[in-house]
Amino acid sequence: MSLNVELPPTRTLPPEKPLRLLDNAGHAVTGRDTGGFALPDLATLVELYRRMVIARRFDVQVTALTRQGRLATYPSALGQEACEIGAVSALDADDWLFPTYRESVALLTRGIDPAEILVSFRGDWHNGYDQRAHRTAAQATPLATQALHAVGLGHAARLRHDPIATLAFLGDGATSEGDAHEAFNFAAVWQTPTVFLVQNNQYAISVPLSRQTHARTLADKAVGYGMPGYHVDGNDVAAVYAVTRAAVERARAGLGPTFIEGVTYRVESHTNSDDPTRYRQQREVEHWKRRDPIERLEKYLVSEGALGDALREEITEAAEALAARTRAAMSAEAEISPLELFDHVYASPRRQLAEQRERLAAELAAELEPSGAER
Repeated sequence: MSLNVELPPTRTLPPEKPLRLLDNAGHAVTGRDTGGFALPDLATLVELYRRMVIARRFDVQVTALTRQGRLATYPSALGQEACEIGAVSALDADDWLFPTYRESVALLTRGIDPAEILVSFRGDWHNGYDQRAHRTAAQATPLATQALHAVGLGHAARLRHDPIATLAFLGDGATSEGDAHEAFNFAAVWQTPTVFLVQNNQYAISVPLSRQTHARTLADKAVGYGMPGYHVDGNDVAAVYAVTRAAVERARAGLGPTFIEGVTYRVESHTNSDDPTRYRQQREVEHWKRRDPIERLEKYLVSEGALGDALREEITEAAEALAARTRAAMSAEAEISPLELFDHVYASPRRQLAEQRERLAAELAAELEPSGAER
């Protein structure tokens, strides 16, 4: 398989200035800052724009539903759409995605229904979608555990000569976990077809990046493990897509893992239970809002004549329709049976578990008997 760009040697540190293909004003970048990557074609960029607009409307709607008490919690990805959608759009249908709890818009882009994405945040199920059908693992709340799963599945695929890639999302805080180290090291030693996409959104809840590492960039860590590392402008969806696509092609070609750091920002709070005013200034938030990933791409598409009023209205209508469907799904009463606790525990039912299920079923049936009935 031929690659579209020559990847850097595994012993070369990435430039400290983030790689980008579009600048903050929406102008195409040329020269060394591109890292040798080409700007994707207009059709691809329009589709990335469509996906980001729809994803943001979904994210804003879910945040509102959480504040209304319709969901127990929700970790917003507002401002991080370019990282999530640029990366997941670079995958093929057969590739596997391993998300964190913050990748709801990536799951949406993967084709998973909003109700199935949000069922865990409402507390109905641990995971609401068919992982095999969507080639998407459950959203991981423990930091960095999904990286190990991505490496394990990728290694198994390689042993079976299955030409797929696995993509693991991590946050900057997750890179401080031992699980991340083990995943990076195993992937490099065994040359698994894994892409690690680290969304450096500046904070691990309330801990700034400067309190986690003294490295120039998180991507510098790749050199120590013996894999290529990229330091990318995570608010430039064109750059994220191009770099991830090259890394995925490299993985499928049997050339091993790649580490990508996307420099972005979490505009909303960590979750609805977090108060970000306690650890960051509003002027910092406003600074990053001016680097908005959707506005950046929109300016470029308009300048190229690829985005007009009709297309913008069509995308807005699709986004509003999804928001309405999401509201309806979260307004419906969930049908939950306590007996579901016993489902999917073991591949083969155990006698003790079956007995416990029978006792609970009897207790539930007794509670439903009319008042005054003999028990």
